[in-house]
Amino acid sequence: MVSSSSPELEILLPVHNEAESIESTIREIYETVSPQVALRFIICEDGSADDTKKVLTHLAESLPLKLIMSDERKGYSRAVRDGMEALEADYLLCLDSDGQCDPADFGKFWEARDGQNVAIGWRVNRSDTWLRRVLSRTCYFVYQLFYRVPVHDPSCPFVLARKQVIEKIAPEMGEMKEGFWWEFTARVHRRGFSMREFPVNHRNRSAGQTQVYRLSRMPGIGHRHFLALFRIWSQSRRKSS
Repeated sequence: MVSSSSPELEILLPVHNEAESIESTIREIYETVSPQVALRFIICEDGSADDTKKVLTHLAESLPLKLIMSDERKGYSRAVRDGMEALEADYLLCLDSDGQCDPADFGKFWEARDGQNVAIGWRVNRSDTWLRRVLSRTCYFVYQLFYRVPVHDPSCPFVLARKQVIEKIAPEMGEMKEGFWWEFTARVHRRGFSMREFPVNHRNRSAGQTQVYRLSRMPGIGHRHFLALFRIWSQSRRKSS
């Protein structure tokens, strides 16, 4: 592994079956962000069945990658949480590995980093299927009944956070298996950390298609989301009382 000594920023990418596109995604992020700050990647590989592990191992020979490999599928939320627990730098940038979030937007997050604890993206023109957009919007209205979080897009996976925030929030995570960022944003808000939104460019996936938000799985995902929202609200209410 090529190391970046004492990086100020680490970039967390959860990766599952992205052999076709993960190299180009990581290189694009590195070429865009590294001129602005010393960085290292935290790659949470989640039991891929294709050549993803081989591609990542090869990349680690030339780029600063901290690899967390898994033989079994842990799921998105567990993979991200494991990456958060491996954080060493002062700041953590979280992105998905499908290439939908444009790293060119990082600059405005970084320039404003001293003004808040967490900066989160707002996908103004969201490039997702109509079904996923409808589910997200429905969940948003219920979500705001519980939390009244002052952001428009609490499930956006483009997040820059201070290490102190991650150390507080990561151990609490785990209620929303398919909705990690909904839970993260709710817990950040309930903890009283400051947040600021920035519009981000949202693109089509680099390759493949989502393995989570399929039509057959939507009823179960919606049901679990709503139950989890209540549990998170109840937990955070007890802590603040």
